[in-house]
Amino acid sequence: MGRTVEWRWFAVAGIILVAQSFVDITPEGPWNSRSFSRGIVGLVGLLLIYLSWFRWAFDKKGVAPTVNLWKNPSETWQNVLLVGLSMMVTVKVLVWTGSDAYTPEPTGMILTLAGSMVTLNAIYVGLITVGPLANPDEEE
Repeated sequence: MGRTVEWRWFAVAGIILVAQSFVDITPEGPWNSRSFSRGIVGLVGLLLIYLSWFRWAFDKKGVAPTVNLWKNPSETWQNVLLVGLSMMVTVKVLVWTGSDAYTPEPTGMILTLAGSMVTLNAIYVGLITVGPLANPDEEE
């Protein structure tokens, strides 16, 4: 049985919109700032990439990866934690190596924010599935 929710077009459009933020081709827009226009288009691209990931991962439309959507939260929360931490480490590596000069200015801030949210989500899931907040009466 195949997937019922289409995610590919969101991913393609998102990648194209994020890629344009590395070049200066956007118009000034009503706010008279090309860089602000690039940022808005890049953020819309990130949103589309997130929506495509959500549709791919959970095979449904939505935006919030609630614990009841996870197939095996007690085993996979560590993987999510590693993804979140690696996003934050990536920012540090970009700064240490000087590679942040080749990325748009708010890249570090956006990666840190996303990494923090992913990390907090993983910690929460870990606490309620295998940690001190787990309900011992529930069997998986």
